[in-house]
Amino acid sequence: MWIIKRDLLLAARRQSDVLTTLFFFIIVVSLFPLSVGPEMNMLRTMAPGVVWVAALLASMLSLGRMFSNDYLDGTLEQMLLSPQSLSLLVLGKAFAHWLVTGVPLVLMAPVLGIQYDLPAEALLVLTAALLLGTPVLSLIGAIGAALTLGLRGGGVLVSLLVLPLYIPVLIFGAGAVEADMSGVGFDAHLSLIGAFLLVSAVFAPWAAASALRVSLE
Repeated sequence: MWIIKRDLLLAARRQSDVLTTLFFFIIVVSLFPLSVGPEMNMLRTMAPGVVWVAALLASMLSLGRMFSNDYLDGTLEQMLLSPQSLSLLVLGKAFAHWLVTGVPLVLMAPVLGIQYDLPAEALLVLTAALLLGTPVLSLIGAIGAALTLGLRGGGVLVSLLVLPLYIPVLIFGAGAVEADMSGVGFDAHLSLIGAFLLVSAVFAPWAAASALRVSLE
């Protein structure tokens, strides 16, 4: 728990980082209606994909900072030497990253969905899908951030490593909303995203911890 409190305190002191991620999400989602015009059927059709792609990109903006600041000030080396499990520390940092970046996106998504004339039920499904899917983005992103720690051009490498792993979450997250609007059940989509979350919560901290040990050797 202390690692979560510590990262939240640091995020509160660097609010510009948090606001940058949120504003990027808002701007990207808001630009599409301006570019394609006011055709409501088209906007409703493209809304789930636009919101999810914007959430993926916004989440990646802050991945580079997940470990880099601790790496630069030596805190990460102290974490490696501490008796606590490094996997649990990574899980705590990924959870703090989700609280700082994922939760604001989840809260803002229904408001932005109104621009696309999404019905109320579709907005609820979109919120539920993001609530399940954004923690997966933080957990998988922790692996990419750990693998590229200390490398020149690490931001680009993180994108190349992480984006292919985000694709299943994107497909089923956007698919849940599309299924609801088509009158088809969306439970299977949400169940699959929930399964991704469970698998990620078990394996991603372990993989990221192993990558951190390799990066610091």
